[in-house]
Amino acid sequence: MKKLLAFAVAAIVGTFCLKAYAELDAGAAEKFIKDTTAEGVEQIINADVSQAEKDRRFHKLLNNALDLDFIGQFVLGRNWKTANPQQREQFITTYRDLNILNWSKRFNEFKGKNFVFKGTTPSTSKGQIFVNTVVPMEQGEPAKVLWRVREKNGTYKIVDIVIEGVSIAQASRSEYTAFIKNNAGGLDALIRDLKEKLKKAQAPK
Repeated sequence: MKKLLAFAVAAIVGTFCLKAYAELDAGAAEKFIKDTTAEGVEQIINADVSQAEKDRRFHKLLNNALDLDFIGQFVLGRNWKTANPQQREQFITTYRDLNILNWSKRFNEFKGKNFVFKGTTPSTSKGQIFVNTVVPMEQGEPAKVLWRVREKNGTYKIVDIVIEGVSIAQASRSEYTAFIKNNAGGLDALIRDLKEKLKKAQAPK
């Protein structure tokens, strides 16, 4: 009886996941990532323009491609619920600008390389899907890069990037949760720390 019940539950969960997956256009999600990576690699990284111009182009690309408000709320976790409107605004603004700068630098690692697309994988999160890619490396096995894509009102946005099994969003969430827990200033201290990191990142080299 217990085995039969467990099987029934598993079947229901599996059906729900497949239904949620089916509601998404996997082809459209994959095309979105193809277009985003092509623009990032071909029109920015490999472009013969100044670094300042590359940064400007990356800012536009990532600001459009990433759902940074959604990601910001996720990485703040339970602290988002207790934050006041001013703290939320300051955190999202600083987090957005810092991550755009960081990711513009991360994309430089893919200079001269191409993403190879390996289809899509269902996500248990409603309205989301994984787009699977690998990046051939000069030595060793290709690097696995998974893009978590969220669809809302017909628009696709990236909400996480998983590189070799490491979730960027989850890593940030763990880091920020620990920071807030271990600092008397709590969320305000985290915001100050992120602003300082942003200031250093923006400083001329």
